[in-house]
Amino acid sequence: MSTTHHRLPPEVNRILYVRNLPFKVTSSEMYEIFGKYGSILQIRVGSSNDTRGTAFVVYEDIYDAKSAVDSLSGFNVGGRYIVVLYYQPKKNVSRLGMEEKKMQIEELKKEVGEQEAN
Repeated sequence: MSTTHHRLPPEVNRILYVRNLPFKVTSSEMYEIFGKYGSILQIRVGSSNDTRGTAFVVYEDIYDAKSAVDSLSGFNVGGRYIVVLYYQPKKNVSRLGMEEKKMQIEELKKEVGEQEAN
């Protein structure tokens, strides 16, 4: 018995991050577009100023998510070409960590500068 599934790269997962969406895209429109590739657990469309034009799509099956990424990246939605990526929380965490480290360094520089001035 052979299987059609191949080994997937490590970045592939069931959660997709979608960018460059029209600001007025609705969840139902997202379900219509992404639902063609498999069963969806959840879609979150950004609504704040920071998150408008983005969404998270969570598929039940990892192979459906891969199919959506392969087919929809560069797809035209409302006159915009969307970017569909696998969600990678480690990248976001490390970036946040770097910002925190930079702030700590700046604070230390200020302290050292104050001590040298005295």
